[in-house]
Amino acid sequence: MRQVIIQSMLLLLFSCSASAFGGQLLTPYKGAQPAPDFELVDVDGDKHRLSDYRGKPLIINFWATWCPPCREEMPSMNRAWHKVKDGVSMLAINVGEDEDTIFVFSADYPIDFPVLLDQSGEVIKQWPVKGLPTTFVLDREGNIRYTAVGAREWDDDALLEIVKSL
Repeated sequence: MRQVIIQSMLLLLFSCSASAFGGQLLTPYKGAQPAPDFELVDVDGDKHRLSDYRGKPLIINFWATWCPPCREEMPSMNRAWHKVKDGVSMLAINVGEDEDTIFVFSADYPIDFPVLLDQSGEVIKQWPVKGLPTTFVLDREGNIRYTAVGAREWDDDALLEIVKSL
């Protein structure tokens, strides 16, 4: 019995450490595919087109306030933004919610980079999103180069070096 408990604890420890390590990885995208263009408004009503962000690497995060992993990763995304904002662009695309919901959320989780609204869900349908949060990393030409499904610590320096190298 004791051996079963020890084996179970080791398996749990290995699973957690592998998950933590694996959670930081970015998955290379199948070739450099052009990202689907879109035009969305932000929480202030300003229009943003994906094509406006060419020239710098871009992180695009699809998320929602009701999503626990989204809530978990948003503070690290904001810290990452402050680390890389001079050389990397970042967008958070909220799926299905309105400005008031995001305003309430941002009281607890400040977001200093643009938050765009995909209230109808039309944009998320054009992207290969597998769940929330899903993040795409685009190169300077607007091609999808990496994806990340699930929460990450986006302010991790090694992860940010990959993004900046694009």
